[in-house]
Amino acid sequence: MIFNKPSRWKKRPYSKYPFYPLLIFITSLILIFIFFITHNPFSNSTLPFSRISHSTPCSQKLPGQKFLMYAPHSGFSNQLSELKNAVLIAFILNRTLVVPPVLDHHAVALGSCPKFRVLSGNELRLAVWNHVFELIRGLRYVSMSDIIDLSKVTSDSSVGVIDFREFVSKWCGMNMDFACSRYSEVQSSLFKSSTQCGSALSGYDGNVPDCIYAVEDDCRTTVWTYQNNGEDGMLDSFQPDEQLKKRKNISFIRRRKDVYKTLGPDSKAGSATVLVFGSLFTAPYKGSESYIDIHEAPRDSRVQSLIEKIEFLPFNPEITSAGKEFTLQTIKAPFLCAQLRLLDGQFKNHWKSTFTGLKEKLESLKQKGPLPVHIFVMTDLPLGNWTGSYLGDLARDSRNFKLFTLNEENELVRKTATRLVTARQRAKLHSSSKNLNELKPCDSQTLPDLRLYIEESICSCASLGFVGTAGSTIAESIELIRKNRVCL
Repeated sequence: MIFNKPSRWKKRPYSKYPFYPLLIFITSLILIFIFFITHNPFSNSTLPFSRISHSTPCSQKLPGQKFLMYAPHSGFSNQLSELKNAVLIAFILNRTLVVPPVLDHHAVALGSCPKFRVLSGNELRLAVWNHVFELIRGLRYVSMSDIIDLSKVTSDSSVGVIDFREFVSKWCGMNMDFACSRYSEVQSSLFKSSTQCGSALSGYDGNVPDCIYAVEDDCRTTVWTYQNNGEDGMLDSFQPDEQLKKRKNISFIRRRKDVYKTLGPDSKAGSATVLVFGSLFTAPYKGSESYIDIHEAPRDSRVQSLIEKIEFLPFNPEITSAGKEFTLQTIKAPFLCAQLRLLDGQFKNHWKSTFTGLKEKLESLKQKGPLPVHIFVMTDLPLGNWTGSYLGDLARDSRNFKLFTLNEENELVRKTATRLVTARQRAKLHSSSKNLNELKPCDSQTLPDLRLYIEESICSCASLGFVGTAGSTIAESIELIRKNRVCL
């Protein structure tokens, strides 16, 4: 019989819990994993995409709703005009309006409708899309609904609206809370998602049946009408002349089209979840309209009522109050408002005619007294460049005139911007049930420049009158505010 030699080392008795080390190891891994997903900015819940993907059927992205988008452009007054037209057409077509942000002044230009030289719908839509994401990444996104009070058209459910960011978040499957993130992985993912979705919504990928319909009719070919006595399909009164056709080698024919018949529920476009326009800007030209000719709807009382409502959409109360505050606490007397556009486009070559009307008005006020005449000056000419101009002459004549201006560094401008941003954040917190510790990167916001809007509000309070620059849409906007007696 063979016996094993006794070991020199005494064996350690078996543990009562043989799997205890393994249990500790597994528990540690679980705790590390939980810490990682809750603190790492690249977890599934925070990456700039969600369960909704580009392959998700349209009917499942935002079920039961149909939307209208458009591509605003040019200066703020033009963008406001487009917003009004968008509200009207969204109502006619029974679609929820996607409200865009305020674009930088002339960041996107349409071109010239009278010269038949404009960007195509696809080009314009994609240019606007790219600029909007620049605003978001730069923390400069300000919705049109932050500036303009839309309560007149939304309070009675006339028109449904949704903010561009909320729509994109749901439609494109992007987590817009992190669109401003500085992490390269997040930015890369966002860029890819936004490029794909922007291309689709701009029409570059073609129309998708029952999903996306991009309107290609623009001011070179179409004037939109509504219930206009059988004009649908007729030639418009304004057409390119023969000389222009030869010089530009164009063959456009402008037709008047009923927007409801062409894009309504019984049309090819009607089944699409998202209807995407390009520009919605229009202006009178040679007895017609450049693009939209819907000024009345005698056979549709609801549309007629909305047309009357959107004729004037006021600024939000914070902006209107700021204008009144400047009038009462800074000017402190009856005053004249002078809106002088001197540097932009066609206006830089018409200083003499711009100043003529102001000179005549001031001479009249100076004769009537009392002196000095208080003047609020709203101009794009920097104060340092007034020397040698009529404005410089007025500034020096302190016995007869007292001038007031507003700049973006003014405390009132900054205070109003702070109130606006704070109100927006509170509304977002309320709607999403967040707390202050849960604010995402895009909830931080650089203060928007509200000077233009506050200046217009101040001018609406000018009891001695208003002198504006001929042809300026800003002057037209101020006249409309004054007509509606907002400052009273």
